[in-house]
Amino acid sequence: MRELLMATAILALVVHESHGQEFPKAVSGENYPNRPIRVVTAEAGGGSDVALRTITPGLASNLGQQVIVDNRGIIAAELVAKALPDGYTLLFSGATLWVLPFLRDHVPYDPVGDFSAITLATRTPNILVVHPSLPVKSVKELIALAKARPGELNFATSGAGNSVHIAGEMFRNMTRANIVRINYKGAAPALNDLIGGQVNMSFAAAPGAIPQIKAGKIRALAVTTRARSVFLPDVPTVAEAAGIKGYESSNWYGLVGPARLPKPIVDKLNAAMVATLNEPVIRERLALQGLEPTPSSPEEFSVFLRAELAKWAKVVKDTGSQPD
Repeated sequence: MRELLMATAILALVVHESHGQEFPKAVSGENYPNRPIRVVTAEAGGGSDVALRTITPGLASNLGQQVIVDNRGIIAAELVAKALPDGYTLLFSGATLWVLPFLRDHVPYDPVGDFSAITLATRTPNILVVHPSLPVKSVKELIALAKARPGELNFATSGAGNSVHIAGEMFRNMTRANIVRINYKGAAPALNDLIGGQVNMSFAAAPGAIPQIKAGKIRALAVTTRARSVFLPDVPTVAEAAGIKGYESSNWYGLVGPARLPKPIVDKLNAAMVATLNEPVIRERLALQGLEPTPSSPEEFSVFLRAELAKWAKVVKDTGSQPD
């Protein structure tokens, strides 16, 4: 499957053609929504969970129905891919959905054909952070230390295939620094071990990292995005701090449903999400978590996802990334 996806990553990911098909009234969107909506996401405490729980109060208000957050970890995408396309089971996810198929030969969903795009929701940087005991104050000092002590430094990820993992792999590949990757089952345990000094560094998602940076429990050296983050304007990018031309890895979260989700339902969900993400109180709460609201149309999100597939296919190939 990995080889097939590598070959097809540049194919268009469009809003599924079946949006125009006929469905029974129960799933046509005629009275949608008339019961609570379940939004599935990764583990509790991770970046997608933080973003989703910030958004759901406004989304529930705009839809006139309860929105339930369901943390399912790595099986979240599979669960939604197999769900009835009635708009009552949705997925809030980031890069993991699109990266994992390039890392594993047997992924139980097709990132192109098994989902209907609804909207991009937020963007956020990953942040290169180190434990305060590590004797470095810059990215260049970190690279020099790693090269002086090959194989001794390590970095924590919140799981295989997510933006933390890939940002770290890109860093290792582009700097030729021998740093050992340690995978955790979630952002919270990875960050906890970094704070506790069990690991040296991480490319942590902003929602979890920023409060710990402000509390002085970890030290920020750089952000992984192309430009500096408005949330940490004094922190340089990895590219500028280390002179690594072309280094860029951003994180994002978006809302999708199962394939063949009727267009009237997609449109209702999109309108509710866009309205929510434009509410000043929601934008303020997201900003406190290091999240920038980036609502889009379903069509725009589909184009974005197509570009992500092509980008991540190349990154995985260039870095030789492996899941474990």
